[in-house]
Amino acid sequence: MKKKLITLHEFSERIPSGATLLIGGFLGDGTPDLLIDEILKTDKGGFTVIANDTAFPDQGIGKLISQKRVKKAIVSHIGTNPETQKQMIEGSLIVELIPQGTLAERIRAGGFGLGGILTPTGIGTIVENGKPKLHIDGKEYLVESAIKADFALLKAKKADFYGNLTFAYTARNFNTFMAFAANCTIAEIDELVPIGGLNPEEVVVPHAVVDCLIRGNRS
Repeated sequence: MKKKLITLHEFSERIPSGATLLIGGFLGDGTPDLLIDEILKTDKGGFTVIANDTAFPDQGIGKLISQKRVKKAIVSHIGTNPETQKQMIEGSLIVELIPQGTLAERIRAGGFGLGGILTPTGIGTIVENGKPKLHIDGKEYLVESAIKADFALLKAKKADFYGNLTFAYTARNFNTFMAFAANCTIAEIDELVPIGGLNPEEVVVPHAVVDCLIRGNRS
């Protein structure tokens, strides 16, 4: 197995300006704060961020927004971050809103080699504009394309040295399927255990899709 444990400095060197980032979390819960803070120590920006939300102005993904490091946010809602709303209205930030379930399944499709998904969500609304449709068994569906990214930035509770990951309760959220949908998956972890230190039933994300591990504050 290749060496997966890297430093924060090594991590920041790998992330170029303009990268597309899948970032785990739900209103900041399960978001890799150390990784975001390390990016903010650099002058890199122009990112496309794909996430459930943009959290709050001073928390998680919201810090990237507040420091204007994001050119486009693909999310399911922005209601808790007035800075995102402000930049969207000003035209300095592109915001693409996607229904939450559709967003999750498009990312999942990207991770599992599917070209897209079929969903009735959005039929009869502006969501359907410009998208192909299919009729199956008398019901109309939108064809939504799969989503992939350059990097997935995750937060896990525990990992072994191979990179098998486990999560704390609802902090699984978007982290689990984002791991599969990126060219490079990087996980911030609270605890690193020896090989064999995880019960196989605890493993939620297998090591095969995890490229790098970074120790969190409690490691």
